[in-house]
Amino acid sequence: MKSRLTTLCYIEKDDQYLMLHRVSKKNDINKDKWIGVGGHFEEGESPEECLLREVKEETGLTLTDYRFRGIVTFCAEGHPTEYMCLYTADGFTGTLKECDEGRLEWVEKCRLKDLNLWDGDFLFLDLLWHEEPFFSLKLGYHLSDKWNYAALNGEEMELFDLCREDGTLTGHVKERSMVHRDGDFHRTVHIWIIRKREDGGIDVLLQKRSKNKDAFPGCYDISSAGHVRTEDDYETSALRELSEELGIEASREELRFIGLHEGYTEAVFWGNPFQDWELSAIYLYEKPIDAHHLSLQENEVEAAVFMDYDRVLSGILDGSIPNCIFPEEFKLIKRALEPGFGAQNVRITEKRLLGCTPVEKRVNL
Repeated sequence: MKSRLTTLCYIEKDDQYLMLHRVSKKNDINKDKWIGVGGHFEEGESPEECLLREVKEETGLTLTDYRFRGIVTFCAEGHPTEYMCLYTADGFTGTLKECDEGRLEWVEKCRLKDLNLWDGDFLFLDLLWHEEPFFSLKLGYHLSDKWNYAALNGEEMELFDLCREDGTLTGHVKERSMVHRDGDFHRTVHIWIIRKREDGGIDVLLQKRSKNKDAFPGCYDISSAGHVRTEDDYETSALRELSEELGIEASREELRFIGLHEGYTEAVFWGNPFQDWELSAIYLYEKPIDAHHLSLQENEVEAAVFMDYDRVLSGILDGSIPNCIFPEEFKLIKRALEPGFGAQNVRITEKRLLGCTPVEKRVNL
């Protein structure tokens, strides 16, 4: 299949975009989606010539002021690769006409989230809104139209499946920074590494987060934790995080599931708002390890140290240990070691605002 060259333009007016609802063509990959205006290159055209012609043909408008903002590479199973030249424009003359490819409508930018857009479109729209310098963005889609890959200027980005409140997936995918900015419900894994002492006490391995982390820099945290990336499951993600963060190569059989944790955090880090709403699968890992021989992920983990369980719990409750650990989740560790414990009905909900101060908690058994 030959690659395709296209243009796409978001024409702006009064904090609105001119959007095209693609409802007219039967065999249209964008059927029922809302997109900007544009189309395919004709032989010998430059990107600007294609842009001006397509906008004129679809809208009746003549652009007088426009900007080339980036190149978007689309890779979709079953379709040729598309290289799209992305523009914005805020100067035009003429009168809007009817379009034979769908319905044109001026839409307030704040309303775009309510329209049927491709999930990946929200990412490059976000880059436009935040005046990202000229960029190269690559987006990958499955045959199911599900977005499963993104790379900005050659650097792969993390994509998460969004969840409903019952934990089922919505079918939508979103990029990590946008998820944390908007407070979307998503999945994570928490793995607590413990060791039992001869005196009957318990030690818990805590990791100290890097000072450069986007949230809770320098705080003590769960032994190992991370997000469930799109198309992964909880166990796969848990094994990956143990390997990447600590250098532990574990097996599924060595993970013991002890419950679910729904946690919500609202704070400000590095001057940016942060809303983190997670449904976390919690695991215990009890295989003996030597904390001094762990291979720490430098950009994520500053240190890893075993501490007495009771001391850590006291430090969480009185704030003497700088941490970002939810107290009810931490208490679950000890409960899970009691005889007869069953994890199938455990779901803990906790909420905190302004850093690590717990303001609300609910335990469902």
